[in-house]
Amino acid sequence: MTAGAPNRLAAGGLIDRERPVAFRFDGRSYQGFQGDSLASALLASGVRLMGRSFKHHRPRGVWGAGSEEPNALMELRTGARREPNTRATQIELFDGLEAASQNRWPSLKFDAMAVNSLLSPVFAAGFYYKTFMWPASFWEKVYEPLIRRAAGLGRAAEAPDPDSYERRRLFCDVLIVGGGATGLIAALAAGRAGARVVLCEEEPILGGRLNCETERLDGRPGSEWVRSMADELAALDNVTLLTRTTVFGLFDHGVHSALERVADHKPEPDPFEPRQRYWQIVAKRTILAAGAIERPIAFPGNDRPGVMSAAAVRVYLNRYAVAPGRRMVLFTATDDGWRTARDALAAGISLEAVVDVRPDVPDAVRALIPAGSTRVLAGGRVTGTHGYLGLQAADLVDASGKSHRVDCDLLAVSGGWNPTLHLTAHLGHKPRWDESRAAFVPDALPPGLSAAGAARGAFTLGECLSSGAEAAAAALGDLGYPSPNLPLPKTEREAGGLAAFFAVPGKKAYLDFQHDVTADDVALAAREGFRSVEHAKRYTTMGMATDQGKTSSVAGLAVLAEATARTIAQTGTTVFRPPYTPVAIGAIAGSHRGRHFRPTRTTPLHDWACANGASFVEVGPWLRAEWYARPGEKGWRDSVDREALAVRAGVGVCDVSTLGKIEAVGPGAAALLDFVYANTMSSLKPGRLRYGLMLREDGFVMDDGVVARLAEDRFFITTTTANAGKVMQHLEFCHQVHRPDLDVSFLSVTDRWAQMSIAGPRSRDLLASIAPGTDVSDAAMPHMSMLETVIFGVPVRLYRMSFSGERAYEIGVPADLGHAFMERLMEAGAPFGLTPYGTEALGVLRIEKGHVGGGEINGQTTAGDLGLGGMMAKGKDFIGRALAGRPALVDPMRPGLVGLKPKDPAATLRAGSHLLPPDVAPSIEADQGYVTSACFSPTLSSSIALALMRGGRTRIGETVRAFDPVRGGDVLCDVVHPVFVDPEGGRARG
Repeated sequence: MTAGAPNRLAAGGLIDRERPVAFRFDGRSYQGFQGDSLASALLASGVRLMGRSFKHHRPRGVWGAGSEEPNALMELRTGARREPNTRATQIELFDGLEAASQNRWPSLKFDAMAVNSLLSPVFAAGFYYKTFMWPASFWEKVYEPLIRRAAGLGRAAEAPDPDSYERRRLFCDVLIVGGGATGLIAALAAGRAGARVVLCEEEPILGGRLNCETERLDGRPGSEWVRSMADELAALDNVTLLTRTTVFGLFDHGVHSALERVADHKPEPDPFEPRQRYWQIVAKRTILAAGAIERPIAFPGNDRPGVMSAAAVRVYLNRYAVAPGRRMVLFTATDDGWRTARDALAAGISLEAVVDVRPDVPDAVRALIPAGSTRVLAGGRVTGTHGYLGLQAADLVDASGKSHRVDCDLLAVSGGWNPTLHLTAHLGHKPRWDESRAAFVPDALPPGLSAAGAARGAFTLGECLSSGAEAAAAALGDLGYPSPNLPLPKTEREAGGLAAFFAVPGKKAYLDFQHDVTADDVALAAREGFRSVEHAKRYTTMGMATDQGKTSSVAGLAVLAEATARTIAQTGTTVFRPPYTPVAIGAIAGSHRGRHFRPTRTTPLHDWACANGASFVEVGPWLRAEWYARPGEKGWRDSVDREALAVRAGVGVCDVSTLGKIEAVGPGAAALLDFVYANTMSSLKPGRLRYGLMLREDGFVMDDGVVARLAEDRFFITTTTANAGKVMQHLEFCHQVHRPDLDVSFLSVTDRWAQMSIAGPRSRDLLASIAPGTDVSDAAMPHMSMLETVIFGVPVRLYRMSFSGERAYEIGVPADLGHAFMERLMEAGAPFGLTPYGTEALGVLRIEKGHVGGGEINGQTTAGDLGLGGMMAKGKDFIGRALAGRPALVDPMRPGLVGLKPKDPAATLRAGSHLLPPDVAPSIEADQGYVTSACFSPTLSSSIALALMRGGRTRIGETVRAFDPVRGGDVLCDVVHPVFVDPEGGRARG
């Protein structure tokens, strides 16, 4: 032992004693070594108490040594990097590590909520379901606040995560899950054969349990053999080694999800280094070599700090050079447990007793420890423990029934091994109970997956090596690779016997350490009718949260089987689902967060708009100019009013590049567009435009836009900005699913064109000045027509259409020339007073004209609601036609589009206001509709609005109340026609 670390062994282990590491736990400073885990460093320092259980807040220490650990869950780091619920057994020690215990107040040693342990008889299985049902009035005011305050383990960071995450893909011939003896021998065989191999190991070093045992291979320590294997594999170009990487999910077609902890072992990632990397690995063949997990035995008081897995004790002794205690009792049902007794004696730990549940222990197993070195209770039991914050003594019963109390601070438990077969069941395949191994083993496996080594129930080292080589040979044979002649190392003879023993009767015999689920809880669930394993799991919460049954499942199933008079095989298992271990949401999202969640798109005219004083707004993924402020303007309203009036009186220019643009090409294009649009497109002549209305299959409006026919077999479609992607998907779906017989192709060309609208009574004069060789008269280019021409030496498409209600043209320019073209256009437009206008002024103009937008096409409106029912063709079929005729959708009292004008011109109308009769108190029953779009109209010097009102245009001339309780609005309005400006349409048509 060493000073400052009373439980650190003077020699041995794989730690680097030349590199001390300072860290803090619960505010106290400690020291470990490079290569330690947080759990091993704390144990070396004499710290046994590391957490509290979730429900009863009982003191808990380390049980295991890896990802199976249910007790020692820590909160790491501080501030924005604070991370809860991390297993101390998987935390690599680094300088400056800050760790804190969880689920306690005010401190770990004195937890006020530990009173729950005294009240544990009250908190039996189903307590929540039985208690919080009555009285009903208590739920919101009493029960829910209390439950929310008590729920959860650890605290999430409250600041944005400063780290980055990556998503990567890998393709390979053979994926090997697990880097222990089985995985290493399989990887070497496949690597030497020339196959592309990926080996994933969740530990920071390869070797698995070979790093924790004293057995030799070819006469060498296991860790030396591992190093030689790792060196050869690393030298093979066709082999990829991923340590600190957990394969947590198996999906269809050989797709695996894995998480690599790239920088979790550092205070913070290096510059440009991700904290974690999410791998999607596609493998032709997969070998599961994930090993096995030692399970506990349930007995009274088996949850005290100091009660540990026997295999974990060997990990701390041999890998970390830590003695988890000084006086040990071994409680075992297996031959393997005796190896822990042997190694404990070799490390100088006093072995107080070996309690083996089997009456007859083989002589070869007894020979693992010196004769007479301790008392052996064959056929005995551990019936209880003593100590509060740590184990102090254990009660034993021998085969004759005589009781013994033994002082001890370490109780090593070996209840048998559960193959880590979770991945084999992620696609719905159930494991099989094997009586000879007293464990569930893989049965039918998904295509391309095989299990090897301890993961399939081969628990001795020699069996693991043979199994790994055989699995590799089978995979290579399937893939057409020759299997190399790979001599296996010689191993020592091992005993592998065990008894199927799961629980000792008594109170507080814990199955699930994290959730305080006891054998009595499972038996109670069975008595109350929860006999299905899935029901029992949820009723008792056994095997939920971070444990996911790794330590609790089989013993819990055994107790349930006994309580229901069934076998374990008849009882079955719960469903295994990914992820195998917890995965940070940040790792799944990768770089897709914040501004990277949906990359911001800018138009070809964005830089020009910035240089001209534009303010921007997010519209879907795009940044669009809202308005262009000018000196002397006091606020955005001044800018918007000026821009809108400039369009009404002269000419303005607006960037409309964000509109979705799709080309439909092929002899079947016209027929498909007839099927997709409610109105007819096949009758459109080349060089002409038509407003189009697109319905969903349920009869509601999906999108609107303009369709231009460029040629007999070529159409140019524009969509709204927000629905561009949705419309493209819809067109492809309708083609591939509904009309695959049509020869048509679709191409998104939104980014191909910079598009600008020039609108206003002087727009034709401006156009004529910049295109002197092109006839733009009304006769040559009437409303809703298009032509191709050259302006400023640039080939452009010229469309005559209007969204503002004024004469207007849209100019389509190749995107890379858009910026320069706009600069030339502004120069040429100066004599005409050309004014840039943004989306706010565009919104004002369209509301004044009664054009529908996103507020009206909201997924809940029909063509009839919007006053566009006349566009629906009578003589053809189209998407949504049948369901648009449902009685509820043609009810004349459905909300329809109307205009609103306040009786007081100084009053302000706001979108979202509800429409009520003038003299009725506000209520849901009195609600007659709502305002969909509102603005101040500088043309009318009044606030105006579009609304969806019950009865629609039959209500024109009535008075209605626009009620907005959230923002304090209550305005009397006249219901008017939705077209406020130029209802005859003469301005747009010229």
